Amino acid sequence: MDRNQKIAADVLAAVGGKENVAGVQHCMTRLRFKLKDDTIPQDEEIKKLDGVLGVVRSGGQYQVIIGQNVPKVYKAVCEDGGFAVAEAVQENPDGEKEKLTLKKIGGNMMNYLSGCFVPLIPVFITAALFRTISIILGPVMLNLITAESDLYVMCDFIYDAGFYFMPVFLGYTAAKKIGASPVLGMMIGTSLIAPDFVAMVGARESIHIFGLIPAPVAGYGQTVLPVVIAVFFLYYVEKFFKKIVPEMLSTVFAPFLTMVIMVPITFCFAAPVGSWIGTALGNALFWFGDHGGFIAVAIITAVYQFLVLVGMHNVIGVLAITVMLEQGVEFCCRPAACIANFACYGIALGAFLRMRKKEEKGLALGYFVTGMFGGVSEPTMFGIGIRYKRPFIGMAIGGFIGGLYAGITHVGCYTFSSPGFLGVVAFINGGTANMVNGTIACVLATVTAAIATYILGGFEENEKPLLAKRAK
Repeated sequence: MDRNQKIAADVLAAVGGKENVAGVQHCMTRLRFKLKDDTIPQDEEIKKLDGVLGVVRSGGQYQVIIGQNVPKVYKAVCEDGGFAVAEAVQENPDGEKEKLTLKKIGGNMMNYLSGCFVPLIPVFITAALFRTISIILGPVMLNLITAESDLYVMCDFIYDAGFYFMPVFLGYTAAKKIGASPVLGMMIGTSLIAPDFVAMVGARESIHIFGLIPAPVAGYGQTVLPVVIAVFFLYYVEKFFKKIVPEMLSTVFAPFLTMVIMVPITFCFAAPVGSWIGTALGNALFWFGDHGGFIAVAIITAVYQFLVLVGMHNVIGVLAITVMLEQGVEFCCRPAACIANFACYGIALGAFLRMRKKEEKGLALGYFVTGMFGGVSEPTMFGIGIRYKRPFIGMAIGGFIGGLYAGITHVGCYTFSSPGFLGVVAFINGGTANMVNGTIACVLATVTAAIATYILGGFEENEKPLLAKRAK
C-alpha cells in the first residue's frame, strides 16, 4: 500500500466508512464528501492523520484538505469505497454566489495565480537543483569542472528549460485552473516564444497579425503576465465556440476558431499589456529608488520578490545595469534585489522550523538549500509564499529590515553575482565597510524573515500566529 492509498484508507475510515458516504468528489486540494451522518467524523482526529492538512464543513459537504496529491488520494478512495470516479469540481461548487468586492477580486486573482504556479513546483525545484550543482562544482565555488564542460553546460540548459519556457508551462496550468483546454493554453505559450517570432526581436518593431492588425514584437521568454492574461480570455472565447459550433464539427473547428480569435488577443493585447504593466511598475519603482533615499531601498527590498513572482523584476535589472555601466556602482535596486533574495530564503527557514509534518519540513528545507546554494527563489515563492500566503508578510518584513539597514549604511553593488549566498561578493569592490554592511543586511533579512514567518505560522488549517495564542 503506497502513501496515497494509506491516506485514502485512513480518511475513509475516519468519516464513517463507505457506508456513511453518499457521494465524494474532489477539487484542486480537497476531498469533498457528502455524508449520511456528518456527526461521525471527529475533526481534530482527522486533522492528525498523516497527509491531511485540515478539514472544512461547508455547503453541506465534509471537506478534507489533502493538497496537490488529492487526485491520487481521491482515486484510491473511490477504489476502496466502490464509488464512481468524477471529474474535479470548482473550489466552491455548492456555495452561494458571493458578493464581488475588492477583497474578493484580490482573492480570486491570488487563487488564479496560485493555481497557475503551485503545480509547477516540481519544475522549479528540479531546474534549481541543476543550477545548484553547476554552481557548487563549477568555477564559482569548488572549480571542479569548467564552464565549458559537458556537465556544466547540461546543467545550464536544463535550468533554462525550466524557466525560459515558462509561458508554455503556465499556459497549461493556467488553462487547467480556469477550465480552458490545457493544450490550447500551451499553444498560446509556445506562440509567444516561437523561434521565428523570437528572431524578429530587435530586428522589427511590429508584425501584422493575419496581415491586418499590428502587434509589437518583443521577447516574452521567462515572462508570466502575458500568457496568464491571455489564458483568462481563452476560457471565454473557447466556451463561446464550443457552444455555437455543432457537436459533429466541434473537434476541428472549435479549437481552430478559438485560436483565430486568441492570436490577435494575445499578441495585440494580452502580451503587450502584461509587458507594459511590468515596464511601468519597474520604471516607477526605479524612479522611487533614485529619489526616495534609504526608505526607498527598504520599501523596494520589501516588494522586490513580488515583482519576481510576476516576472516584472527584469526591467529593474536592465535599468540597474545601465547605472552600473555609467557609474560603476548602484545603490538601490541591485542591493535591494540581493537582500530580498535572502529574505525569501528566510521564510523557507522559518517554515522549516515551524512546520510539523515531516514531508512539508523536508520540502521547506529543500527550498532553503536550493535558494542559498542555487540562488533560485521561485520554489520558495510558489511552494511556501503563494501556497500559505502568510509567509509573504514575513518576507516583506525581513526585506524591509535588511533594506533599511543597507539604505542607512549606503550599501552599493559594484558587480552582478549569484543570487545565492555568494551574492555578497557584489559588495566587495566597495571596500571592507561596504562588504561588512552588505553582509549584515543580508543576514538581517534572512533572520528577520525566518522569525516573522515562524511567529505568523499559517501552515496548518486555522493555525493562528504565536503571539495571538499567547495573548489569548
